[in-house]
Parts: sequence; C-alpha cells; structure tokens
Amino acid sequence: MTTESDILWNSNYIKTWCANFMIFFSFMLLTPLFPIYLTDTFHTDKYMIGIVLSGYTIMGLISRAFSGYIVDSFPRKLVLTFSYFLFFIFFSGYLIAGSLLFFAIIRTLHGAPFGSTTVANSTVAIDVLPSSRRAEGIGYYGLSNNLATAISPSIALWIYHETQNYNLIFLASLITAAIGFLITTTVKLPKRVIVPNKQPISFDRFFLTKGWSEALCMVCFAFSYGVISTYVAIYGKEELNITSGAGFFFMLLSIGLILSRLVGSRTLRKGKIVQNAAIGSLISAVGYLLFALLHNEIGYYGAALIIGLGNGHMWPAYQNMFINLAPNSQRGTANSSILVSWDVGIGLGILAGGILTNYFGYHTSFWTAWIVNITGLAGFFLYVKKDYLKNKLR
Repeated sequence: MTTESDILWNSNYIKTWCANFMIFFSFMLLTPLFPIYLTDTFHTDKYMIGIVLSGYTIMGLISRAFSGYIVDSFPRKLVLTFSYFLFFIFFSGYLIAGSLLFFAIIRTLHGAPFGSTTVANSTVAIDVLPSSRRAEGIGYYGLSNNLATAISPSIALWIYHETQNYNLIFLASLITAAIGFLITTTVKLPKRVIVPNKQPISFDRFFLTKGWSEALCMVCFAFSYGVISTYVAIYGKEELNITSGAGFFFMLLSIGLILSRLVGSRTLRKGKIVQNAAIGSLISAVGYLLFALLHNEIGYYGAALIIGLGNGHMWPAYQNMFINLAPNSQRGTANSSILVSWDVGIGLGILAGGILTNYFGYHTSFWTAWIVNITGLAGFFLYVKKDYLKNKLR
C-alpha cells in the first residue's frame, strides 16, 4: 500500500521538475542556433565558434565544481533561487550584445549561474523525493530535460526561418527562464539541519573522489555529445542540404530519451542500475557510429533516435551510481560531480570539434567523437562496473 509519504509526483517534486524544464527549454532554444548566429552576425569561422561557445561550458564547469559544496553547506532554497535569478537575467545580455567580444563575455559568464542552478535544482528535487522512490524519481526528473530538448530547438528554428529575428528567440529564452525562477520561489523544502564541516578544505569537498572512474566515462560520453550537438545544425545545412532539420534531429533525440527513461525508470526502481548503464552506453555507441558512418538523412536522423535511446538509459543510471557512492551529507557534491564530468566532456567536445572541423572537416570530428565514446564504454566494462559494486553505500 502506498502512503502519502511515498508519493512520487508530490507538489514540490512537480515544481522542481517544471523549473528544470524551463532551464533547459530556455537553454536549448539558443544552443542549436548559436553557430549559425555567430556565422551570420559576426562572420566567425568554425574554429572561433568552438572557442566562443566552449567558454559557457568551461564557466559552468567551474561553477558546478563549487556548487555541490555550497548546496551542502548553505540553505538549498536560498542557493537555488539566487542562482536561478542570475540564470534568467543573463539572457537579457544577448539582446544587447553588439560585438563578438561582448557576446563571448556574456555567453561565458552565463555558464556560471547555469551550472549552479542545475546542481541546486537537481539536489532539491532529490530532497523532496521519498527515499523509497528516489532511484525512479531521478530517472523521471531527466524527462524534463528531454521534453525541453524535444520541443525548444524546433520552436527556435521555426521562429528563425519565419522571422530571421534572433532577438525574438533571445526574448523567448528570457521569458521562459523568468517563469522557471518564479516557480522555484514556491518550492517548500523539508527542514534540514546544516552541520558545519570542521574538517580542513580538501578536494573531496568539491568532487566525489570515489566516483573518479565513473567521471572519466562521463567525460568520454559527453565529449561525443558535445561534438554532435554543437555542429549538427550547421553540418546538416552545409553538407546534407538540410536547412531546417536540426529541430527534427533534436526532437528524435528527445523521443529516444523519453522512451528509454520511461522504461529505464521502472528498472531503476528494481535496482538494475549497472544493467541500465551498460545497455545505455552500448546503444549510444551504435548511434554515434551510425552518425559518423552514414552521411545522409538516414544516418543523420537515425543516429538521433538511437543516441537518445542510449543516453536515456545511461544518464540516470550513472547519476544513481554517483548518489549511491556518497553519504547523504555529500548529496550536492555527488550531483555536482556528475555534472562537472559532463561539462568537461562537452567543453572538450565543442573545442576539439571546432578545431577538427576547421582543419579536417566534419567527418573527422564525428569519427573522433565515436572513438572517444568507445573509450568510455571500454572503461565501464573493464573497471567501473566492478569498482562501483564494491564501493556503493546503498
């Protein structure tokens, strides 16, 4: 019999779920268009696109490295609302950016509140989940990202093709993020006693050192995603003559994510965390191979669905692995650690993708993405799986 305390979709969890949707909806409205925007507005080459856009991820990485400690050490509601406010207000900077340098500064600085907001919101979501439904709830929480990723790029590209007005898209992101901020102000958290940590400052206060091998795998998986997601729109436009297909690419990606999360969340509830991670990683590797191998619409759109199916299984499984390696007092650190790992991989993927594409072409970039992905997959089966089962706390 399910008691009230065991309800998964309680009001506060729904609010954090919706707030997360708004974070990624506003974020993904801009992501697939930025390479085209930089080319059209500032006439930048692919190398400079990689440099400019990687700044956001690098700043997010730095922010997330400290956010876990801050979320564990201070009132989480205060940290969340302050971070979210900064996240939404930074969108106004894109409306007034009149030069590449100013845009690069705004974009880079925007990464800091994005990093802290995602850590704080995901940690708050775990706090309001009943312990009996936590693994399942983590899986469903990611659906908010996936739905946002499915819808927002299509809307952004539709606005762009209908109006050719980037400022309209920037304004839509600003309004969406503002709505998310207002939602977070209504979240009510259970009382939590914050016990001051009198231990000297050390690296494991900011990063879950027990999860180092899981983190390296996530870096590899994120590298692949960073290359593909950043250059998919401009690649489709320049080489495949797909002028408005990036929105459909992200929609198929998200459909795969949603379907696999719906299935995966049920198996996570049964404790099949390692199995989900293995299945998801294998499926994703097939998707990246297809994207690199077939230079046509079948490879383009087929890979999107397959990568989505794989990542939808892999990501929540890895997040549960990080959470299960950490004591409750380091829940924020565990969350920030997986997000930092993802940021490192995304940033390296964007940067390397820009360099490789500029000098060797898109196909070299996509094959590199697959090779790095396979490296992470090998690491999981050769070491991570056994190490996690040995060291998990719950």
